Amino acid sequence: MILCWFYPGCNVLETQITEGTAGIVLVDSIYFRMLLRVTTVLLVWTTLVVSERVYVHPFYLLTYNQSSCDELNEVKEETLEEQTFTPVPIQAKTSPLDEITLKDQLVSFGQTLDSEDKTRSIEVGLLLNLVGFRMYKMLREMMTSANGALLLSPFGLFGTLSSFYLGSVDPTASNLQTFLGVSSQDKSCTSKLDGNKVLSALKAVQSLLLAQEKKGSSSLLLTTMVGLFTSPDLRLQQSFVQGLSPFANAIYSRSLNLATDPDLAAKKIDMFVGAVTGWTRKTRLTGISSDTTLLFTTYTHFQGAIKGISLLAEPQVFWINTTTSISVPMLSGTGIFQYGNDISNNFSIIQIPFNENAFILLIKPQDADLEKIEDFILSQDFSSWKKHLSSRKIHLTLPKLLQESTYDLQKLLTYTKLPKLLGEEAKLSKISSVNLKVGKVMNTVLFELKESQEEQEKQSPGVPLEVKLDSPFFFAVYEKLSKAYLFLSRVTNPLTGV
Repeated sequence: MILCWFYPGCNVLETQITEGTAGIVLVDSIYFRMLLRVTTVLLVWTTLVVSERVYVHPFYLLTYNQSSCDELNEVKEETLEEQTFTPVPIQAKTSPLDEITLKDQLVSFGQTLDSEDKTRSIEVGLLLNLVGFRMYKMLREMMTSANGALLLSPFGLFGTLSSFYLGSVDPTASNLQTFLGVSSQDKSCTSKLDGNKVLSALKAVQSLLLAQEKKGSSSLLLTTMVGLFTSPDLRLQQSFVQGLSPFANAIYSRSLNLATDPDLAAKKIDMFVGAVTGWTRKTRLTGISSDTTLLFTTYTHFQGAIKGISLLAEPQVFWINTTTSISVPMLSGTGIFQYGNDISNNFSIIQIPFNENAFILLIKPQDADLEKIEDFILSQDFSSWKKHLSSRKIHLTLPKLLQESTYDLQKLLTYTKLPKLLGEEAKLSKISSVNLKVGKVMNTVLFELKESQEEQEKQSPGVPLEVKLDSPFFFAVYEKLSKAYLFLSRVTNPLTGV
């Protein structure tokens, strides 16, 4: 495994990105050249986990160049304090999100990407995959859910960590850089990650995923919202909040009393998010510490429909295990998809397009342990999948999905034996000049797979292969050019979500 990680206006700062994407050509050669240049170096971390393996890679498009270094040195000599602001109270009137407009803006932004932007997206895609695969396994170990379901967004996780990197100074910045996958041994300026470039590359990944979507269409949506909830007296650095806009196409900074009644504060935050987004969520925020001064929340919403896949009139049987079944809404349709059958590892895989850039991989076990299949899949280079897939006419039946997953990144870091990375000792002066007490760092994922509103295309002659996902399975959503995996999930009960 190639692994290099861990890094883990004022009231105007309610930002919605204004820009999205043209046709993209898959550039496998760039990806392979990047991998071939990887040099493995074993580092012993004194501040991080001992004996972790860190691999050095020339992510030159994501680091500072010499001219940027000179500008940074000039800024350091200035004595003026950076402009700060106090977030408006949480009860301030707020306009609701328009997700279709936000999607259209990302599509338009994608049309401005040049070759360097696309190569940078490949670099950040490699990093977020490596961090995401590892954290999926960590989250799987940590979860105690009886049904064993799991949903993680490597994109959302990586973006949250990169956001904290943007707001940190050394030694926290160096530790976060290592966590994110880039060696911090070399202390020169040009070896340091440029947080703004990383977050801009994440914006490119989002726009590439949506590249082929029509204006005003809701068949494929990807919305990222960041909420910064602070104590009333906390002032945030304006440049930090503005710097988050490439990662999140909606940013809200709000203040409220977190100390007197934390449970009431949690209810107010849930009500605010619900009013702004309109999303129906099952999980509720709990356990805010009374000494918290900043709560950082990331919400990633995905909605996708596979062309030609419709909702069956009657619920179908889904086997939770060999003895227990339930009735669930099912989607079904016939199409030409990429298909492969791995006999030695006992699973089959179907690659299905949402559009020319966005795909979902469906992995169906065949009398095999799902966890072992996940470990095998998440240890493989993405490009190796292509060699085992071929076009096949398939009649596909799978559950209609409405999944939700929420976890506290602080707890996940603690489980990973890195409790101090974003803890009380973290140096986050680029977020606020006062000492922060970061309470929770919440990542919420809302994932919807639904029926298509488009008519099914006329099918070619021939008997299709019947594939029915009527028992626990694994899926992943990825973008073709960057090869970034945006979502990973194990589905064990379509009715309960995660």
